[in-house]
Amino acid sequence: MGDTETARVESTTIGFGSYETWLRITRPTDPRPDRLPLVVVHGGPGMAHNYCLPMTALGEDGRLVVHYDQVGCGLSTHLPDAPADFWTVELFVAELRNLVQRLDVLQAGFHLLGQSWGGMLAPEYVLAHPTGVRSLTLADSPASMPLWAQGTNELLQGLPSQTRAVIERHETAGTTDSDEYLAAVDEFYRRHLCRLDPWPADMMDSFAQMEQDPTVYHTMIGPSEFTITGTLGDWSVVERLECIEVPTLMVAGEHDEARPAAWAPFVERIPDARQHVFAGASHTPHLETPEEFTRVVGEFLRQHD
Repeated sequence: MGDTETARVESTTIGFGSYETWLRITRPTDPRPDRLPLVVVHGGPGMAHNYCLPMTALGEDGRLVVHYDQVGCGLSTHLPDAPADFWTVELFVAELRNLVQRLDVLQAGFHLLGQSWGGMLAPEYVLAHPTGVRSLTLADSPASMPLWAQGTNELLQGLPSQTRAVIERHETAGTTDSDEYLAAVDEFYRRHLCRLDPWPADMMDSFAQMEQDPTVYHTMIGPSEFTITGTLGDWSVVERLECIEVPTLMVAGEHDEARPAAWAPFVERIPDARQHVFAGASHTPHLETPEEFTRVVGEFLRQHD
């Protein structure tokens, strides 16, 4: 849903301290007052909003949809020289809080959908600022980075031995920017990140911008999805999940790099939580199985409007 007869797209920036957060608002031309807005939180960290744009389909029932680029990526302020300790979960919670407070359309309540890292950030936001969030959708997200790493390491064992050898050799040598390493990583991504061939343009746009400025991703994650050397390495929300009182939907793909053991704590520990797994999909079911994704998530949102 873009600039069409059914929706109008606006983009702007809002101040966040001395920085700027870019955001995109998709407004239905025939809005329904019983449909609360949806805020979409992208992954990475540092993977701009583009690959999440197909989620605007969730607004085709008369719902306003907000996308934004977190500081450090996309069309928001870039800070390539910021020290590692600048990039914290608290920073991104504060940025999202600022966005929520600045947008009048969110004051009556809103739904929060986080994809991948966005689904790590979203529960942190709800724990810090529960008021106003009517539902929480966590897409392809772990409740713990150690659990995530355990799962991706298991998936690595399913790659050809030659590919695994290339990955290990370059990670040992510190040459993870080499073409050979990137090609091996791409083989993993084609199995567990997005199984479409070719990848959609929105996905390619997000990857292209991150390649131009990988500061946030490299600082907080590391060189790849399965080599976690960054500051998020020990992150976990598992022991705090019982405090989340917001209705929660956990969704993931069958071949997702976010393995069931990594996201199961969301379902087991959040009091009002349910799950759905998209057969045949991996880490981006909103791209791989879009109709089913829109139906499942859309029904959940309507239940909690």
